[in-house]
Amino acid sequence: MSPLFTVEEGEVIMDLEGQMEVFLRGTAEVISPEELKEKLVRADREGRPLRIKLGVDPSAPDIHLGHTVPLRKMRQLQELGHQIIFLVGDFTGRIGDPTGRSETRKQLSEEQIKENAKSYTAQVFKILDPEKTVVEYNSHWLALLTFAEVVQLAAKTTVARMLERDDFAKRFAENRPIGVHEFFYPLMQGYDSVALRADVEMGGTDQKFNLLMGRQLQRDYGQEPQICLMLPILEGIDGVQKMSKSLGNHIGIDDPPADMYGKTMAIPDELMLKYFELVTDVPMAEIRSLAEGIKEGKVHPRDAKMRLAREIVTLYHGAQAAAEAEEAFKAVFQQGELPEDIPEVKLPPEVIDEDGRVWIVRLLTALELCASSSEARRLIGQGAVSIDNVRQTDPELRVKPHPGLLVRVGKRRFARVE
Repeated sequence: MSPLFTVEEGEVIMDLEGQMEVFLRGTAEVISPEELKEKLVRADREGRPLRIKLGVDPSAPDIHLGHTVPLRKMRQLQELGHQIIFLVGDFTGRIGDPTGRSETRKQLSEEQIKENAKSYTAQVFKILDPEKTVVEYNSHWLALLTFAEVVQLAAKTTVARMLERDDFAKRFAENRPIGVHEFFYPLMQGYDSVALRADVEMGGTDQKFNLLMGRQLQRDYGQEPQICLMLPILEGIDGVQKMSKSLGNHIGIDDPPADMYGKTMAIPDELMLKYFELVTDVPMAEIRSLAEGIKEGKVHPRDAKMRLAREIVTLYHGAQAAAEAEEAFKAVFQQGELPEDIPEVKLPPEVIDEDGRVWIVRLLTALELCASSSEARRLIGQGAVSIDNVRQTDPELRVKPHPGLLVRVGKRRFARVE
């Protein structure tokens, strides 16, 4: 029996087409499917798994569902018996990926990177099997390169090639500064693939330039070029922007079950099927059937979204927590009840003005209902904030606080003034 085309659980043989279906599920672009098929056949003949790489710079300590899209793909391929390499960019993280940046990214200290990496890897193993995952750090080879070797690496591409990147080209045209060190980022990411002899590298569609650099450098170093497996960018619960903690449109994998459930219920209906495909284990045949049911009016979008919320909460907190979160959601949002466990928060004296009032933006951040003043202003402008059950839309409002003052943001976030 072939060691590659076998799934361990139940010893179920999976043929080449079955593997290709798993590889291609939810992908936005693959360079190239034909090469991937050839690699699978050759690896099977040689009795070895493919070496599949995902690199992550620990620029922030928290993982949200947007981050899990490639991680979940890695888990699917891990279950097929392939060698999964989770690469922590502790060296590249010192520069920071310039992809999509309109200005030079602030460099992180070594201490920040180590702390973020520790938190990040702990969360990653909520998705990946730690027993079957190789964790590497790219400082192990990048930090050892001599200056002569760095020059040799830089000589393998041109400034013109670097300026093909949209972000660099735009900054150059607008006369915005581009640090020379930023040109080294795609070279370092590409060299990671050389050092690891990667068969496949995974990343978001925004990583295409960096992934292709890996293919180019592998050829230059006499290796067979890797397959670039690109996954779509997941929009946040606002349905517009890329999921991001700074935008307040994220669903964190460490969010409490009730928050995770409620946030999922807030996503636009048109994003449901994308979420089903990218962040759940629901089989594609079932997702297609669900889509058809919604289209024909046989399945209510609300019921489909509740199924989605249950699936997501179950993945990270278990079935019982998902059931409890659903009951709490029904009580609050379908029956008009308030949650029983509304947190009571004492306002710090410094947020209160001389006349005993507090600026509504500071009130929301002090109660930890908004992560930033900009998020608070945005939600107030959207009419998502109410105080003592009265909707507020003026971001300059001064509120007279009193014990028991009820503040609500959106459909899920509540707090009372202690």
